[in-house]
Amino acid sequence: MTGFEQVPPGPPFDPDAMPVEAALTRDRATIRFTWRDGAQAALSASLLRSHCRCAWCTRDRVLGCFPVGFEGITVKHLEPMGGYAVHLAFSDEHARGIFPWAYLRDLAIEAADPEQPAVRHPAEAA
Repeated sequence: MTGFEQVPPGPPFDPDAMPVEAALTRDRATIRFTWRDGAQAALSASLLRSHCRCAWCTRDRVLGCFPVGFEGITVKHLEPMGGYAVHLAFSDEHARGIFPWAYLRDLAIEAADPEQPAVRHPAEAA
C-alpha cells in the first residue's frame, strides 16, 4: 500500500512505566507506587491535583486562575485506564484527570529531594 505508514510493533506507551502496585494510603492523601524494577515513590494528592493536565486545568493555567495549592485535598477514587494510565478523582470534586503511568513516574522523579530520591530502588534503602 502506498500513502500509509506502517504502525510500529509494540505498545504506544512505555510498559516499564506501569507500576506493579499503586496503593492509596488509608488517609487518602498519598498514592504509593512500586515499579517492576523495584523503584518506589509516594505522591501526595496535593501534588497530583496541582499537576493535573486536563483541558480545564490547562485552561485555568493559561488564564492565570489556577489555584496555587491544594492543601488538605484527598483522592476519592482511582481507576486504571486501558493499561497506560489512571483516572483520579479528588475531594474537591475534580474528576477529569487522566494521569499516564509514565507521567506519574516522571512526577516522582521531579519531586525527588536531591538528598532523598522520591523514586527509591531497594538497594538504596539499605
